[in-house]
Order: sequence, then structure tokens, then C-alpha cells
Amino acid sequence: MTTEAAVDARDALLALRAEVGKAVVGNDAAVTGLIIALLCQGHVLLEGVPGVAKTLLVRTLAAALDVGTTRIQFTPDLMPGDVTGSIVYDSGEFAFREGPVFTNLLLADEINRTPPKTQSALLEAMQERQVSVEGKARPLPDPFIVIATQNPVEYEGTYALPEAQLDRFLLKLTVPTPSREDEIGILHRHAQGFDPRDLRAAGVRPVAGVAQLAAARAAVGGVVVNPQVLGYIVDLCRATRSLPSVRLGVSPRGATALLAATRAWAWLAGRDYATPDDVKSLARPALRHRLDLRPEAELEGVTPDGVLDRVLATVPVPR
Repeated sequence: MTTEAAVDARDALLALRAEVGKAVVGNDAAVTGLIIALLCQGHVLLEGVPGVAKTLLVRTLAAALDVGTTRIQFTPDLMPGDVTGSIVYDSGEFAFREGPVFTNLLLADEINRTPPKTQSALLEAMQERQVSVEGKARPLPDPFIVIATQNPVEYEGTYALPEAQLDRFLLKLTVPTPSREDEIGILHRHAQGFDPRDLRAAGVRPVAGVAQLAAARAAVGGVVVNPQVLGYIVDLCRATRSLPSVRLGVSPRGATALLAATRAWAWLAGRDYATPDDVKSLARPALRHRLDLRPEAELEGVTPDGVLDRVLATVPVPR
């Protein structure tokens, strides 16, 4: 890939961040995390209380991309075939009717509101990027990315995501309540007539497509990670497996996810090499959902981010 193509791809993704800002105030860390996921072709779990613009953030990102997008509103009565598609009888013969998962960017809204049977319909799609129906594997479009949202404070009518599915998300991003200044900015936009249901009126336009994403992923693949940084990633992940407060630490898949996110972050910053600081910046979003804490530790107020803070503070940083 030429240097010019890589520069154009980076410019398109930086423009993507600005385009999302036309509709979403603040949430810079979440927007950056979503862009990193696009670069890695990884999936994202967005978590935040109701009303902090999780769905709007993903809808705006989709509107700023020239790719196929669909949305599934997860509910308790949703069936696996409603996600993946199913065999139907049509015009005298059986044929496969594709479900909404056959897209480039899938918004899985309130994913924890559907039972495990339906949640598991995404397992093969997220890992293998294919759907098997009636013994036949059907590949999904390239790229294929799932961005799921969930509410961390509501428990009635929800089903916790199994560890196997959580591990398939590249990043878990938290969407906090906005600061006072950002909240004033939100109200100011609404007072001027902003309608979150009409992103075109807000000026959101596609600024990056499949070609730019492919060029960016190829450029990220050229980011150099020296053996000391690789060792640092492994040491961080291994340290989570020996803590008394952790029942299940970060798996090797988590280490590869942290590596991929680190390289994407370095490339976005305009470098062709990764540093330990890049690893530190991505450790929490890449690893927090891969930690299974012991119940007694949770009762004592231990959190995954707190565990990772301790690990980052104790594992030696390579020079």
C-alpha cells in the first residue's frame, strides 16, 4: 500500500471523528474507541445508563460511514432466526432469507434484554464472521462489526452476557454522564432545533467507506511492536490471572485484542511503532470485560477497572 493511500485513510478516519461530533457532544474517548474498533475490525460493547446517547453515538457513526448498516432492537421474545436468518418456503422451493446480521455495521441495541439462546446466535458471526444454517456456512460481508449497547443498572428483564460472548468484544467502552459544560452544549443544540432522529439535518454525511477502512487496516498491520512491548502486554494479562480477587483472568485472546488496539492507537497518532504508553491507554477498554471477579471481591467493592489500575501500577514498564 502506498504512503499516500495510508495518509488518505487516516485523514478520512480523523474526519469521521469530526463528523460524529456534529450530533454527539463530548464522549471523545468512546468515539476514539469506536474508530479503533473499525481499524481492527473488532466488536464493541457500549455500556452506560439510559439517556447518555449510546444509540445516537452508534447511529451517527453509521451515518458518517458509507457502509451497510442495520439495527436489531433486542427483546425477550427475539429468536435466533430473527438475527441470523432462516430457511423459508417461497415460490415452490426452500430458500435462505438473510437476517439483519448480514451487514457491515450491526447495532445490537440493548443486547442484554434477550435470552442467552438468542444472544448465542451472534457467537459464530462475531468470531468466524459467518453464519451456519442447515449445515451450510454463509460468509458475512467484509467488514463486519457488531456494536452492542447495554444498561449497567437495570436488572429486571435482562440477561447477563456469557463470558464466551464478552470475550468476543474487542473493547468495552463506558459512556459516562456528560460534564456540566457538555450538558449545556447538548441543551443548546436542542434549543436551536437539533433533532436526533434526523442526522442528515444535523449535517452528518458519509466521509469514509470500505476502501478507506481496508487501506487503514493494511496500514495498521505495518505498525512495529518490539519484543519488549509484546512482553509487557503478556505480563499485564498474566498478572490478572494470579490476583486473589479474580476468578478468571484475561485469556490469550485478550492479549491479542490489546495488541491489535495498541497498534491501531499508535497508527492514529501518526506513528509506525507502538510504545508501552499506547498499551496503558488501551488496557482498560480492551481487558475490563474479560475479568471475572470473585463474588466476595465484588461485595467488597472491587471493580475490573480497579484491578487493572493495580496491575498497571505493579507490572514493570519496559524502557
